[in-house]
Amino acid sequence: MALVEETSVKVALETEASPDVPEGKTDYPFTASNSIYTAILSRNEAVKDAKRLKNFLELRDKYVHKKVLFEDPLFPPNDSSLWYSSKFPIEFEWKRPTEICDNPQFIIDGASRTDICQGELGDCWLLAAIACLTLNDKLLYRVIPSDQSFTENYAGIFHFQFWRYGEWVDVVVDDRIPTSNNQLVFTKSFRKNEFWSALLEKAYAKLHGSYEALKGGNTLEAMEDFTGGVTEFFEMSEAPKELYKIMKKALERGSLMGCSIDALLPSHCETETANGLVRGHAYSITALEECDKLKVTKDTKIRLVQMRNPWGMVLWKGPWNAKSKEWSTISSSDKARLKKKTVETSETWISFEDFKKNFTKLEICNLTPDTLLDDRSHSWTVAVNEGRWVRGSSAGGCRNFPDTFWTNPQYRMRLYEEDDDPDDPEHVACTVMVALMQKGRRKDRSKGAKLYTIGFSIYEVPKEMIGSQQHLQKDFFLYNASKAKCKSYINLREVSERFCLPPGEYVIIPSTFDPHEEGEFILRVFSEKNSTSEETENTIRSDHIEQGKNRTKKGKPKPQQPDEESGEHKMFRAIYQQIAGEDMQICANELKVVMKRVLEKHNDMKTDGFSLESCRSMIALMDTDGTGKLNLQEFKHLWSKIKAWQLIFKKYDKDKSSTISSFEMRNAVNDAGFRLNNQLYDIITMRYADEHLNIDFDSFICCFVRLEGMFRTFHAFDKNGDGTIKLNVLEWLQLTMYA
Repeated sequence: MALVEETSVKVALETEASPDVPEGKTDYPFTASNSIYTAILSRNEAVKDAKRLKNFLELRDKYVHKKVLFEDPLFPPNDSSLWYSSKFPIEFEWKRPTEICDNPQFIIDGASRTDICQGELGDCWLLAAIACLTLNDKLLYRVIPSDQSFTENYAGIFHFQFWRYGEWVDVVVDDRIPTSNNQLVFTKSFRKNEFWSALLEKAYAKLHGSYEALKGGNTLEAMEDFTGGVTEFFEMSEAPKELYKIMKKALERGSLMGCSIDALLPSHCETETANGLVRGHAYSITALEECDKLKVTKDTKIRLVQMRNPWGMVLWKGPWNAKSKEWSTISSSDKARLKKKTVETSETWISFEDFKKNFTKLEICNLTPDTLLDDRSHSWTVAVNEGRWVRGSSAGGCRNFPDTFWTNPQYRMRLYEEDDDPDDPEHVACTVMVALMQKGRRKDRSKGAKLYTIGFSIYEVPKEMIGSQQHLQKDFFLYNASKAKCKSYINLREVSERFCLPPGEYVIIPSTFDPHEEGEFILRVFSEKNSTSEETENTIRSDHIEQGKNRTKKGKPKPQQPDEESGEHKMFRAIYQQIAGEDMQICANELKVVMKRVLEKHNDMKTDGFSLESCRSMIALMDTDGTGKLNLQEFKHLWSKIKAWQLIFKKYDKDKSSTISSFEMRNAVNDAGFRLNNQLYDIITMRYADEHLNIDFDSFICCFVRLEGMFRTFHAFDKNGDGTIKLNVLEWLQLTMYA
């Protein structure tokens, strides 16, 4: 019997309201940045943004020399950089800091969390992450290069660095900032002449397309962009008993932390609770402390959490607020120590017990995935894989959709060595952390995109398939349970989980919860010891071509005696002779007629025959003498191929509709002897499937004809058999124009 494996799903609420999806937009175009389809996309590179920005130093020196202030052409001071849905009810004037105040400074006395006050934009999640960033100078000045100012080498240009899907990118901006009545509208410092936080916010807005794109989010998203770390997400209702220890170790190791209270309904977003906290709002966690109580009770120590409100003011009215009586229960030395740590009015202390009761989620971004419960320090190896879910081909959804789940991208993970110091010596295991991140969804908000609900499962590879690159098929997942999986599918940018698995070979299946959801992702696999992670099915070949090459090496086969012509051959010989002219050759138009008459004899096929373009492709495949026509022998050879492919088509046309699902195309192509990788299966779907993700018989045959022809042509030019060919422009044009 097939296994039924439950897949749970959760909904993560963003802090502060996020924009609604525009009506009528359900499927969103795929963004091509960092795409794995470089061969297709690079052909249009010349017509893209021809004015590439030089790096920051080149630009700054150029404008300093010219004595002209830089103006960023890619993020202009107009509404396109502000909004994409509706205009903000404020008249904006973009000004440089030198026009706003006297003596503007980039950073005054070091960047600190007091420099971050929220403006009119709902991006408290971002500002909470920036506040955490200021606690670690090494991280801070990685994001905010310090060699910038409004005096030395000033040219109105600044730059910031963010981690984006596996690499650090440098974002250059000019210093024109949105103002109203000569006041900054968005993020600002409490010092009127300090501008690093406002310019950092502008660079982050440029990275995502507009300021509005920053409205609503989760703190851990910005934390990752500032560090390249790995996130952990805790629901307070399901928090482990050791949560305080986890949080303390996180701060000791330089991890960034934030917390929030979910808004139960969109209308509750940014509404104040009875104790002064705000729903749907992000807070930073900046410190943890333990103090001795003056009166000896059952609990001799009080555990406290310091949090910061990006609004620049404290609303907490509960115990341990600035005026509460609880301060009298600890020693004067502890009181002085804690007061000293409270450097601004936007910070407050709260007991750990009240913290757990009042907040609904905790977000931690670890600089390395070292377990926060472990006192040992580990050095991790990491494997990074980029992939894509394509509607109708590799966007198969979760395990709840068994007919398509197996088509998702698959990544082989090989764990070779067990941990050095396992917690349980009797159970040898390898510690591994898997992190799945979806790409580009925030930047595509202007097109109606939202975060997908994502997750992953891990399966142990059967012994007979270890070492192979074969894509696991549908039946495997029907009758085998996962070895490990993420706790739940959730609509966060990244889902991560830590596992302890025995040494061996596994396959990771990343997916969206629902099928047909298209987008890019990055899969990171961290392990303590030596391991590898790579996508399955990277080999590309045609079994027929390989067999032909092998036969050539062994020598020509002995000629066989011709069999007596079959009744079917007599039939299409008669049709062929009736349509062919005196030269006994047929062109594309004549081939279309011949094929239609032959197929009419097959009553089980509901087809209108082949299109003229398909017939041209068939002639290009079988034309051995370069006439652009087929003789009888070439036609017979073509028909034998079509008959074989027709049997494969019927096998997967289970509902007798004369179409097959695009998801089944992977198996059909394999049955025909073609071994392709996942990117090519995606391209086949994009090229040949209709809007309902079905492939009709004409498109099916046209695809196989092209595959056969392309493989045959490549191997004809691969003189050395090393998998590479060299063509001049004439040869290339001749081949592609006649393919």
